[in-house]
Amino acid sequence: MEFTAREDIDVPIEQVFEMVTDFEVFERSALRRGADVSRLDSLSRAGVGAKWRIAFEFRGKAREVDLEVTGFDRPNEISLHGKAQGIESDIKVELVALSRTRTRLQFWSGFKANTLSARLLLQSLKLARGTLNTRLGKRMANLRRDMEDRYTRMA
Repeated sequence: MEFTAREDIDVPIEQVFEMVTDFEVFERSALRRGADVSRLDSLSRAGVGAKWRIAFEFRGKAREVDLEVTGFDRPNEISLHGKAQGIESDIKVELVALSRTRTRLQFWSGFKANTLSARLLLQSLKLARGTLNTRLGKRMANLRRDMEDRYTRMA
């Protein structure tokens, strides 16, 4: 199962990459939404090997995800791999410079079930694909607005 989204952002590619790899901002955002986020590595900078354990409630059950940065190609791409109770996911964020001041952010995530209960969970997600795609689109639009606002405050 896959989810994709893209947004064109009125910010140069270098600044978008810096914002996408500002992991502390995303950690705080997850904490505000009720997740428990623990950093598992001791890296001083964003890069390959950064790891987190994220605990949250989804569909009435406690879930735990281990997330790791597996690819880091400044300023073009970042890849992550996640594992959660029988489900593995790969996530890729690609950045493409459309001009000196405009960047396209493309998001892709793929999920694979390794157990029967995980297959059932993914099947229920497939049934809700339209709703989930709408939510992802809204999150991406909010991310775009936030990045543009942060960039104009910096400039």
